[in-house]
Amino acid sequence: MAGQMSGGQPIFILRDGNQRTRGRDAQSNNIMAAKAVAEAVRTTLGPKGMDKMLVDSLGDVVITNDGATILKEMDIEHPAAKMIVEVSKTQDDEVGDGTTTAAVITGELLKKAEDMIEQDVHPTIIASGYRMAAEKAGELLKELAQDVTIDNRDTLINISNTAMTGKGAEASKDVLSEIAVSAVASIVDKTDGETIDIDNIKVEKKVGGSIEDSELIEGMILDKERVHSNMPKKVTDAKIALINSAIELKETEVDAEISITSPDQLQSFLDQEEKMLKGLVDKVVASGANVVFCQKGIDDMAQHFLAKEGIFAVRRVKKSDMEKLVRSTGGKLITNIEEMTADDLGKTEAVEERKIAGDNMVFITGCVNPRSVSILLRGGTEHVVDNIERALHDALRVVGVAIEDEKLVSGGGGPEVEVALQLQDYASSLSGREQLAVKAFAESLEVIPRTLAENAGLDPIDMLVELRSHHEKGAKTAGLDVYSGKVIDMWDAGVVEPLRIKTQAINAAAEASVMILRIDDVIASSNPSPSGGGGEGGMPPGMGGGMPPGMGGMPPGMGGM
Repeated sequence: MAGQMSGGQPIFILRDGNQRTRGRDAQSNNIMAAKAVAEAVRTTLGPKGMDKMLVDSLGDVVITNDGATILKEMDIEHPAAKMIVEVSKTQDDEVGDGTTTAAVITGELLKKAEDMIEQDVHPTIIASGYRMAAEKAGELLKELAQDVTIDNRDTLINISNTAMTGKGAEASKDVLSEIAVSAVASIVDKTDGETIDIDNIKVEKKVGGSIEDSELIEGMILDKERVHSNMPKKVTDAKIALINSAIELKETEVDAEISITSPDQLQSFLDQEEKMLKGLVDKVVASGANVVFCQKGIDDMAQHFLAKEGIFAVRRVKKSDMEKLVRSTGGKLITNIEEMTADDLGKTEAVEERKIAGDNMVFITGCVNPRSVSILLRGGTEHVVDNIERALHDALRVVGVAIEDEKLVSGGGGPEVEVALQLQDYASSLSGREQLAVKAFAESLEVIPRTLAENAGLDPIDMLVELRSHHEKGAKTAGLDVYSGKVIDMWDAGVVEPLRIKTQAINAAAEASVMILRIDDVIASSNPSPSGGGGEGGMPPGMGGGMPPGMGGMPPGMGGM
């Protein structure tokens, strides 16, 4: 990049090899990249969307239909394309579903913007039009929304079904939706409004059996086994000690040497160790505990004593699982065994070790107040189980969002068509050039029903025309039934989604496309050239002080010894 000087001598501002694209070139380059990413996930949209198989550099395979997962696994280089990935990531964090929708709308908005730029509409005008349209769309969606509460179980199951459809879990979505709704309902935190932390639902996957064998455990599952085979396999009326320090002898902090001169001394030393361990176990027994979950290790000798007392013990339980155990059993984390009392113990009906698909797992069931629950997922192969887990995650998040917001809209591309129609009217009421952008925004939303139809092998234009005519006649909840290829009432069909999916997708898409549109200059640095890059005749970089770096008078680490 060079500026012209009066003497005709160019001045170089950027380092050699840096690239700069400006104006139209930069915009079309960014838009192309973003559109390409949106195209990549477009075929996965809807109940009849297809899946993608992603193979990473190590040969690990992921088969998925989830927009966010696909974009995360596709190693995307282009900076503008990465913004689309962020849109779907935000959508995933906020709502958990609708990730493909958000990416596809962003791509469509940019496509329309490109046409307007061709017609000399300034990007800033497009940006402000898009913002106005997104705000208006949010209001229109709110008007379309209907209420739902945690008691409408059937509706919640419908929401979960909608989220899972097309994700490889259809065949058994009824079983999974029942599980998802029950799981979310049992962890609702009513203290400050109805908040739901999906982290309190633990999903354990086990290959083997069929998807129908999946079950909800009102309590916890640990992928662990008891430490000693003499321990009981099942403890009923369990009193659980949750210990996060090791049940072993402490090593001394200072280096100490013990000199033993005779065998008797050695024996008494060993006896003393054993006595100390016995003391620790006695403390556990004295508190009345009959189950011990330890976050760290349990000494072999201590295992023996625990087994003798008939205590069920598990060691090296993950910290996150310990926290969930605290929530579901009502116990306290015990840091110092010496001070533990009966009040610190958690209570559940039963703790038992069961064999699932050849592995032992510990089930903690019948919790007094299951503030955290577990779901055991089964499936024929690893990929099936992984895919089901992703579908279930979306369903859990979506049911949670619906209970938090208590607002629903219909699915099947209905809301998009309705909002698009009303935005067209809104556009005609504007006088400036923004109305072009608002119109474009309205048309962009129709990409959703169009893509749904395309993915189902229907004629997108016919379907869109039919959808529009229904909505113009006032059927606000009419949507596309991709199975029969007809336009039907989506409320009656039970195809419903939380309002937040739509508002978040539209807002995120508008913001990302505006951001990409406003870029008119891309300056990309290249790696510094190996020739030292310090200008001619200079020193190699880093040698500015006359001494090799780190030799500031003394070897490093010798300061003042």
